[in-house]
Amino acid sequence: MIVLATLALGVGCTGFFQNPVLTGLTVGPQSPNIQQGSVLQMSAIGTYDDGSTKTLTSGVFWSSSDSGVAPISAGGLVSAAASGTATITASAGAVSGTSVVTVTLNNVTALTLSPTSLTIQKGNMGSIQAFATAGGTQVDVSATVTWQITDSSGNIPSTINITSGTSPAIVTVNSSATSGSYTITATYAGTTTFIKTAPLTVP
Repeated sequence: MIVLATLALGVGCTGFFQNPVLTGLTVGPQSPNIQQGSVLQMSAIGTYDDGSTKTLTSGVFWSSSDSGVAPISAGGLVSAAASGTATITASAGAVSGTSVVTVTLNNVTALTLSPTSLTIQKGNMGSIQAFATAGGTQVDVSATVTWQITDSSGNIPSTINITSGTSPAIVTVNSSATSGSYTITATYAGTTTFIKTAPLTVP
């Protein structure tokens, strides 16, 4: 009788096999600096009301504040897509944690364009990409370079446009454009150190 009464009291007060409640999430690593073109596995460590911690491998929703800079997969793998910063958030129910990722491109030694020249008919479009050589590998920096198109006199034509912030960059030649030779210029990191040009011909 005493044993049964004790068990009943225990069940009534606390119950058996209570699961700890998630109270916090810590995203790691905190404030990492990632080389553009590389990937980084993020982790989510849960803190529970009983004081325990656990690395969560399921039940976590990952998101990025700027998928153009650092998109993240459902499994928490960050891809360093373009220079800039993005806040990575891990959520599990009502609990979440964050880490700010900074993407940089270090040790750039060269800038190249592909293709090296373009011929676009009036009323049509073409595309071009910029690649930075860093650490012996080529990284697509089309979305981060500054693009410009000029005519043979150095003026910017109003009838030929090039997109910014995209890869590849899209060149649009209006039907009213003047036939002739133009120059596409890509400037990386806003400096005169890495500038590359490609001729554009409008027949």
